[in-house]
Amino acid sequence: MKKLILLAVMMGFCLIGNAQGAKIEFIAKDNTIDYGKVYKESDSGLRSFEFKNTGDAPLIISNVQSTCGCTVPSKPTEPVMPGKTGKIDVKYNMNPGPIRKTITVESNAINVEGGRVALKIKGEVLVKEEVNILEKKKTMTTSDQ
Repeated sequence: MKKLILLAVMMGFCLIGNAQGAKIEFIAKDNTIDYGKVYKESDSGLRSFEFKNTGDAPLIISNVQSTCGCTVPSKPTEPVMPGKTGKIDVKYNMNPGPIRKTITVESNAINVEGGRVALKIKGEVLVKEEVNILEKKKTMTTSDQ
């Protein structure tokens, strides 16, 4: 009888350990996209975080928000089925200077605490130096004269 009860308890723990539900796995290393050094004039600022539902239930992204108004994220409108992929688009406004922003994703994923995942973007936006052709060019002087 004791063995039967022990077996039932062990099976219960196994079932709890294999909890069913949606799971989110992002493809980007460390959930970060690095823009690198980009020029405002030649980059739209649009990037995508791709993810996969590795669980066994539909994944619902309920909310995606940024730490500031200069970064606008957009979430999938439909649930992502098990085994399928989705993406969260992020549009940065390309203000010159360093990029260090966080985007918070809220979902029904059971593999992340509270269903929340922090995504990050980083990099630097540069401005191309304009050359004024009307400016006098600096001439080099030599001491040989």
